[in-house]
Amino acid sequence: MIIAIDGPAGSGKSTIAQGVARRLGLSYLDTGAMYRTVTLLALERDMSLEDDDALGAVAEQMPLHFQDASRGAPPVYVGERNVSEAIRRPEVSRAVSQVAAHPNVRRALTLRQRELAAAGDIVLEGRDTGTVVCPSADIKVFLTASVEERARRRALQLREQGVEVEPCSLERELLLRDGYDSGRALAPLQKAGDALQIDTTELSADVVIDLICEVAARAAGDGRLPC
Repeated sequence: MIIAIDGPAGSGKSTIAQGVARRLGLSYLDTGAMYRTVTLLALERDMSLEDDDALGAVAEQMPLHFQDASRGAPPVYVGERNVSEAIRRPEVSRAVSQVAAHPNVRRALTLRQRELAAAGDIVLEGRDTGTVVCPSADIKVFLTASVEERARRRALQLREQGVEVEPCSLERELLLRDGYDSGRALAPLQKAGDALQIDTTELSADVVIDLICEVAARAAGDGRLPC
């Protein structure tokens, strides 16, 4: 079974994808973490965020791997270094859309993501998992939420990391990122034609997880998916 969950920042992708993976006993892949890792390395090396060739080389060569985790997101490593917290810093969030728009970066990471998904029994989350990475995924979900709610969620996440940011400032950043991600020519953020769209603004994560798992159970009951 392959489940692809896409949507804009703050729509609940990570929490819900991890919850679905735990509930169904599937692997979990955060494709966005891979783009964030390239962005972090580029910023640390003072690289030009306009240099597609150089950024593509980073994406292709970086020794990135995910460690197993019984709960939550698997820790992200570059070699022996745990970058799980560093890739969530505000400066990375502000730059990741620009880095992710480069063809060589997307080509390198999409290849890695497809290789990881090839074994099956996985939940992928990102912005193009149902349209580009795994267009034949068994189940596709597109999450949305109001920008106000998304900013509120992101502010809470940052506060947990010791970073205080005004929600109104985050709203502006999210809208800019939405425009960038949706308007790029290569692998834009968009709903797959056969994806289930869920507005999570007023729904708890558990309710959305229940809904997706019910869809998976019905599909398995139809004999179309292994369970």
